[in-house]
Formats: sequence, C-alpha cells, structure tokens
Amino acid sequence: MNASDSSLRGMRIAILVTEGFEQIELTGPQEALEKEGVTTRIISQQAGKVQGYKHHDKGDQFDADLGFADADPDDFDGVLLPGGVINGDQIRMIPEAQRFVEQIDDAGKPVFVICHGGWLLVSTGLVDGRTMTSWPTLRDDIRNAGGNWVDEEVVVDGNWVSSRKPDDIPAFNRNIIDMLHGRQAGRALSGKGEQRGIGLPG
Repeated sequence: MNASDSSLRGMRIAILVTEGFEQIELTGPQEALEKEGVTTRIISQQAGKVQGYKHHDKGDQFDADLGFADADPDDFDGVLLPGGVINGDQIRMIPEAQRFVEQIDDAGKPVFVICHGGWLLVSTGLVDGRTMTSWPTLRDDIRNAGGNWVDEEVVVDGNWVSSRKPDDIPAFNRNIIDMLHGRQAGRALSGKGEQRGIGLPG
C-alpha cells in the first residue's frame, strides 16, 4: 500500500463484484482509496480469481479476498459497488450481497456506487426515497423503485455517492475521499434523502 496521506489509515472498504465487473470502476476508486491509507478487500461469490472486463472484452483477473457468505459488514467502514452489465445483473440476485449492502446502509456507513452497480441497490429495496445517478439504462429501474434518478457525473445523497460511468471516476473518487475524511473527522453523514445534489466539481 502506497499511502501518500495516512489520515484514513485504519479504514476498510469492501468492494463487491462478480464475474464481468467493469475493471476501471474497481481499480480507479481502489487506487484512490489506497493512496489515502484505506485498506480495500474484494468480495465475490467465493475467494479466488474473479474476472474483470474492459467494456465488452475480458480484462484482468483479480484476487477475491472473501466470499459473500464469509464477509461481515461489521468489519468494514463502507462498500464500493463497481458496475459492468454482467456483474450488475448477476450480483443483484445474490442474497448474501443484498444482505451485506443492506447492513452497511442500515448502519449509516458510506455506499459508493457507479454505473450498473446500482442494480444491487434496486433489488435490495434501498433506492426508495434516494437521489442517485447511474448508467442511463438503469434510470427506469431506479425510478420504478421509488428513487429520484438524475443525470449528473456524481451525486451525494446522505451516505451515498453515485456516478454514471468510467469518465466520471475522477469526480467520483474526490467525493468518496471527501466523505471518508468527513467521517474520520467525526462529522455525521446526513440521513436518507438529505444532502442531495451534485458532489464536488469535476
């Protein structure tokens, strides 16, 4: 870990994926987090290799540290949900993944979601009353589930930070780090449906 700023040292963020996740939506935020001293752990169906994608093509394989069934939300300070249509469509149907994000959200811990990662939040029943963004094809799913979908590069709503696509990653990362610094400093996160709006400028 190359931590240029260790003020977030000791924080742990879970990264939930299945086969077919959008690789840059994992590695971009992960690199930003680890530079700040955050420990990240990749969680998938089981410990072992999990396949990333670069759009429609296979990318690199990554080491999953834990399986969903073995991961305890109490061990983490927040969760990152990368996108990728294959990943998003699969992970939304996994009960243990739903349980994990539900417990993270119930505890008021940060939820960072980008692109098709929002499908898991829809299927878990968490988007009702939330303002968020995503890949545009999730718009109707989010609205039908009671969420307020907006077309912005990054949206902060309470303990959630959401973005649309890989091009938004720089703004996504800035807002992730800002939220974690605030939490580390003891600032309470706004509740569900509060602090709505776009995040830090891109």
